[in-house]
Amino acid sequence: MQRTPTSARAAICSWLSIAIVASLAAPAWAQAEAALPPWHEGVPEARKQAALELFMQGRDLHRRMVLGDAKKKYEEALALWEHPDLRFYLGRVLKMMGMPLLAYENLRLSLRWGPASLDPEDHEEARALMKELVERELAVVEVRCDEPGAAVLLDGRPWFVGPGSARRFVTPGEHVISARKEGYFPLVEPVVVLAGAQASGALTLSVDGIVTVRRWAAWKPWAVVGAGAGLGLAGAVLRWQGDEHLNVAEQQFAETCTSSCAPTTADTTSRGLTERRVATGLFIAGGATLAAGAVLVFLNMPRTYRSEDRGGVELRIVPAASGAIAGLSARLSF
Repeated sequence: MQRTPTSARAAICSWLSIAIVASLAAPAWAQAEAALPPWHEGVPEARKQAALELFMQGRDLHRRMVLGDAKKKYEEALALWEHPDLRFYLGRVLKMMGMPLLAYENLRLSLRWGPASLDPEDHEEARALMKELVERELAVVEVRCDEPGAAVLLDGRPWFVGPGSARRFVTPGEHVISARKEGYFPLVEPVVVLAGAQASGALTLSVDGIVTVRRWAAWKPWAVVGAGAGLGLAGAVLRWQGDEHLNVAEQQFAETCTSSCAPTTADTTSRGLTERRVATGLFIAGGATLAAGAVLVFLNMPRTYRSEDRGGVELRIVPAASGAIAGLSARLSF
């Protein structure tokens, strides 16, 4: 949209208390001090005059499509005076130069004081340009991270620190979301977004540490070893008792019998022999149990490994929209 010189001056010069040469046909801007809008506060008249001159130069370059020089003049004027009309014109030229992010930001700043920031025609155009940028030239990345102290980066640049969330306009294409925190696996996730789409999701970080595990509880293999030792001890007791009973039987036989008498210690002898046989069985069972226990103790030695990285980014489809402009565009999920 092209303006006449008169309307261009009116857009930037409204509320400014200086006189314009009659040949420029600009309106009078003198206003009562109490009625001046907020962007006049603390700005000397000399700076306003200098900003106006730079704006007029930039506007002339803008009309002649010398966009790079026009952009420079607008930026110099803004350095002198933060004026919504200057932001609006800079946003227009940035859009024409193919710089949608900067264009959107300047258009947004031109509206930050509300509908009164611009005249109705410019206000409507600014909103229309922002809507067009959101739908056709920009994408949105919105991320939440609930991990306290986690530094979240977008394309390698600091974004925010968790816990929290952030939303940012980006140019369409591939972007990289990353998160870092000491003691956690670093997270790096590429995201491809198209114009008019919004990728929204949450980051999850995993603890990076050394994990020590066993096959079973530590006491279980040692319980088997203890059972084997107990069987061996029981076998030793029975063997000792069996030997004692046989010794008693032999002593009684020697004391009471001659070479021709029949033995009278059969019960004691039988008991001793039985105890010896049971003791032998207990020795065998105890030895096998001890061997099994030793194998289990070996198999249950602690194993140390690095914890598994289970972090990631879960992105989903959400409507593309901005704080000021609702974008009705194609949706894409990642």
